[in-house]
Amino acid sequence: MHIDILTLFPEMVSGVLDASILKKAQDKEKFSYNLVNFRDYTENKHQKVDDYPYGGGAGMVLTPQPVFDAVEAITKDKGTKARIILMSPQGEPYTQQKAEELAKEDSLVIICGHYEGYDERIREHLATDELSIGDYVLTGGELGAMVIADSVVRLLPDVLGNTESASKDSFSTGLLEHPHYTRPADFRGMTVPEVLLSGNHARIDEWRISQSLKRTYDRRKDLINKLSLTEKQHKLLNEIEENENYKAY
Repeated sequence: MHIDILTLFPEMVSGVLDASILKKAQDKEKFSYNLVNFRDYTENKHQKVDDYPYGGGAGMVLTPQPVFDAVEAITKDKGTKARIILMSPQGEPYTQQKAEELAKEDSLVIICGHYEGYDERIREHLATDELSIGDYVLTGGELGAMVIADSVVRLLPDVLGNTESASKDSFSTGLLEHPHYTRPADFRGMTVPEVLLSGNHARIDEWRISQSLKRTYDRRKDLINKLSLTEKQHKLLNEIEENENYKAY
């Protein structure tokens, strides 16, 4: 996968993309990126990329010319139509399912906004996707672009050490992930659930399913309502709803 990120502040982004799992993904040639300062494409003699909004109002608005020209320059040699993502608090809420969808692409272009917003023609005639990482406003789209890059790259084949890790993440199954424990089995009197030490994989799987359901029920009931539960999950959920102190095994 290749990701182009259009930003006025490329120095904000490289530190994240060149570290940890994303750096290892580059070393394995699973992922590459390019940072494009779209100020370099402006035809304004003062290198301005923003202007006052028509009709008045507070703040400045990004002008279309440098953004269009930058995107056209980096996509002209791509064989297929590029997936062009506009970072915006008005966009579609970003989810794990969207990350899984984007991970199937060979190339992504992410545009980071600033100031009061974009000229509407960028949104209507250039972007293929408009995404938001939450119901709040940041100073720019760079943090959102880094979130998308990280969440997508980790889903690419052979990027994570364990091939099952991504498929069992919170939200990938529609539920929050079950609790995890590691050694020691007894830490300051706080012990690991007995079932995890039993070696009985059927019981362990059932415990994990029940705990995943309980954690989702306790913290994100909205997710439960979106699921098509199996008969077994329905039974477990009924037990959880009937007993506030429910604890499998």
